[in-house]
Amino acid sequence: MVAIGRRGAMLGGFGTLALGAAAPAAGQDITFFRIGTGGTAGTYFPIGGLIANAISNPPGSRPCSEGGSCGVPGLVATAVASNGSVANVQGINSGSMQSGFTQSDVAYWAFNATGIYEGRPKVEALRAIANLYPESFHLVARKGSGIKSIRDLKGKRLSLDEPGSGTLVDARLILAAYGLTEKDVKAEYLKAQQAADKLKEGALDAFFSVSGWPLGAIAELASTTGIELVPIDGPEAEALVKQYSFFALNEIPDGAYKGVPGVKTVSVNAIWATSTKQPEQLIYDITAALWNPSTRKLLDSGHSKGRMIQLDQATQGLGIPLHPGAEKFYREKGLLK
Repeated sequence: MVAIGRRGAMLGGFGTLALGAAAPAAGQDITFFRIGTGGTAGTYFPIGGLIANAISNPPGSRPCSEGGSCGVPGLVATAVASNGSVANVQGINSGSMQSGFTQSDVAYWAFNATGIYEGRPKVEALRAIANLYPESFHLVARKGSGIKSIRDLKGKRLSLDEPGSGTLVDARLILAAYGLTEKDVKAEYLKAQQAADKLKEGALDAFFSVSGWPLGAIAELASTTGIELVPIDGPEAEALVKQYSFFALNEIPDGAYKGVPGVKTVSVNAIWATSTKQPEQLIYDITAALWNPSTRKLLDSGHSKGRMIQLDQATQGLGIPLHPGAEKFYREKGLLK
C-alpha cells in the first residue's frame, strides 16, 4: 500500500472520511486505496465515488452491525479524477493508483500489447476486480439509407471513429467478423458528434460509436433527423465474442432512443482493474465489500448506471485475468468453476 497525505486522499471529494466519518485515533492503521476514474462530468467519476464510499471503513467508524460502514476495516478509498481508461492503466502500472476503471478492450490491449498498445511493453501486472457495466456498440444509420445489417454497409459512407481510438480498432474487428474491410466502405474517421453532424446533413450514411445508452448526440439525431440502429448479432457476433474476451453480447432496448426500435449488439465493459502488486487478502476484502448488500443499496440509489452493476455479470467480458483475491471471492460465490 501507499501511505499518502490526507490532502491526496481526498482527491475527488469522495471516500468515507470526506463524507464526515469520525477521524482515526492515533496509532490506528489506515490503508489508502485510490480508484482512478474519469472526468468529473462523466460516468466513471460518480460511480467511483459510490464504490469508494461503500468499501471504506476507516478507524473510528461505526460497525456494519450498528448501521455503520460495511467496508474493509481500516480502508480509506478515494475516487480520483483522471483522463479515463488509458490514464488509469498507466497509473495502475506505475503504482500511482492502486486501482482504476477502464474499458475491457483497452485493458486487453494493454495486457497483450496489441491494438492501441501495439509496439509498447505489455502491462502484465494488470488484473480485474469486477466487470461493472456494459458500454454498447451503436451502429447508427440514417433513416432511409437502406442499411439493415452490417453487410449492407458495403459501398456506404461510414465513420469508424477517430484515428487512435479504441472504437476504430473494434469497428475494424466487427467489420471483419462479417467479411468486410475498410476498403468495402467509404470510410471516414470522425468523433461521434462530428459523425452525427454529417449524418444530419446527409453527408454520411452511418457511424460507429461506443457508449452507455442513451448517448446525447444519438438521442438528438433520433428526435430531429430520424435514425435506425443496425443490429450486430447472429453467429458472426457470437464468434466475435468467443474470439475476443473483451467483447460481450449486449442489447440496446426499445425506447433507449425516441421512436427507435432496440437491437441486439455487442459491448465492451467498464471494468474495475488493479495490479498483481496489491495483496490477495486486500483485494478479496474489497471485492466482498463491493458485493455487500449495503453497497447494493448505494449503487441502486446513487446513479442510473449503478443499477447495472450486478454480481452475476461480475466475471464476464473482462479481457484480462482476475486478481487472485477477486477470483477467490467469485469461486466461493459459485460464479467460477
